Amino acid sequence: MGSTSAISLCSHPKFQLRRRFDSDGSRSDLFGYRALGVYLPPVVPFRRRCLVVKSNGGGSRRPASSRRVYRESQSVGSVAAPVQQLASFVVPAASFFAVTFVMWKLVEKLLVPKKGRMTSSIDSKAPEQGGMKWSISAGSNLLSGFGAKIERESKLKLNDFAKELRSFSSVDLSGRNFGDEGLFFLSESLGYNQTAEEVSFAANGITATGIKAFDGVLQANIMLKTLNLSGNAIGDDGVKLLCDILANNNGIQKLQLNSTDVGDEGAKAIAELLKTNSSLRALELNNNMIDYSGFTSLAGALLENNTLRNLHLNGNYGGALGANALAKGLEGNKSLRELHLHGNSIGDEGVNALMSGLALHKGKLTLLDIGNNSISARGAFHVGGYIKKTKSLLWLNLYMNDIGDEGAGHIADALKQNRTITTIDLGGNNIHAEGVTALAEALKDNSVITFLEVGYNPIGPDGVKALSEVLKFNGNIETLKLGWCQIGAKGAEFIADMLKYNTTIRVLDLRANGLRNEGAICLARSLKVVNEALTSLDLGFNEIRDDGAFAISQALKANEDVTVTSLNLSSNFLTKFGQSALTDARDHVYEMSEKEINIFF
Repeated sequence: MGSTSAISLCSHPKFQLRRRFDSDGSRSDLFGYRALGVYLPPVVPFRRRCLVVKSNGGGSRRPASSRRVYRESQSVGSVAAPVQQLASFVVPAASFFAVTFVMWKLVEKLLVPKKGRMTSSIDSKAPEQGGMKWSISAGSNLLSGFGAKIERESKLKLNDFAKELRSFSSVDLSGRNFGDEGLFFLSESLGYNQTAEEVSFAANGITATGIKAFDGVLQANIMLKTLNLSGNAIGDDGVKLLCDILANNNGIQKLQLNSTDVGDEGAKAIAELLKTNSSLRALELNNNMIDYSGFTSLAGALLENNTLRNLHLNGNYGGALGANALAKGLEGNKSLRELHLHGNSIGDEGVNALMSGLALHKGKLTLLDIGNNSISARGAFHVGGYIKKTKSLLWLNLYMNDIGDEGAGHIADALKQNRTITTIDLGGNNIHAEGVTALAEALKDNSVITFLEVGYNPIGPDGVKALSEVLKFNGNIETLKLGWCQIGAKGAEFIADMLKYNTTIRVLDLRANGLRNEGAICLARSLKVVNEALTSLDLGFNEIRDDGAFAISQALKANEDVTVTSLNLSSNFLTKFGQSALTDARDHVYEMSEKEINIFF
């Protein structure tokens, strides 16, 4: 008796992420739809395909039982079709959502910091908003705790700054970039200040708003003597606020407002302060935007102020009109001692008016800086006239003008009569051998000048020869600046010969003169001779090589009484051999005489 068994091998439908197409290649009318960015298959009827396997003794005729099994299978398939259709959609979709949810939780757990580790001030205000804080601004998509860490460090630094203000008499807090908020915090320490006399808040990003921090603080502070706010863009508005505050301050003697975007309105406010203030001694307004109008306001204040001694207006826009207005203020002023007008383009006309005002000045001006003002030989003539008359001027700066040989002659003639000026700067004035020869003649009978700057002038070997001949036995020059003068090796011979006899020159600057090995060897010969004055020699930028370095090192070893303590050979062509020779000479001098020589190469 044969046995028959039916095994139903059913092919379940697969989960497809694309459109359905019919068997003939045409697109089906029923489309899949998108859920969470994934296409899900459409719900369509389907038929279960079953394979019935018969196992019997043989025979090709299908028995009735077999047909019955096949019909039962078809009937079951027709009854379960709706359930199977629903399952074909729900089961894959549920699996997709479950996997997505698990992955999201895993990513959130890895990326989001645990509560309590890194929290910012925003988190403390809104604890219910957990998770990562993001910003749309560039570079700000950082964890909130990073900002909190910076904030804590900033507060610690500000506390340290406050301790300095309460502990030291001179406090430099420049370049710390603490801004307006930091200044409000630190101003409290100034309010109770009993020690700090000099404070610098320069270059800290302070604006006009931050100046309000001084209100109620500086009025009560009598210890603070110097306040530096340079490099902060406080502008005219900030200066006005500061002047209102300082109107009731009797302690500050030096106020520095360099590079603070001060214009004519700010200068006007300062001028009004000067009319009533009796404590301020030095006022610095360098590198601002003060024009003729501001100069006029300040000139008017000079007529009424009798305490200001130093006025710095370098790098502004005074021009000839500003200089003319300032001259009128100087005529009636008795207190001013230093006037700095470097870089104001006052020209010959302006310097003429200024010299006339200074000639009538009732005070004792000791320093005058009129460098870089487009002054020519005609302007130098007026300067020379003032030099002849002054009985108080000690320091004169004419650096970076264009007085030429003719102008140098006017200055030289005036110096023959002057017996007060000790420092004169004529660098960068297009002076040649003729002009420096005239200056050398003036030094024959002048023993007052101790500092002479004639660098950046093409005086050449002839010019340095005339100067060296005079300085062998005349004058009282202690600092001689001859850098960038095109003297060459030939000029070095004249200087070397002069150093053998001169007993006054302590500092000699010969940078960038093309001395090379020949010039260095000439100078080395003079270093072997006992020179009780020379302490500093600058030979930088002179194309000196190892042979020149060897000669100098041997000279230092040979002179047991060498007085040189500083030797600059930087920016030359020395190899390790030349450097080693100089180092060996330095060590030898120290071993023999315990004298230290600072050598730079």
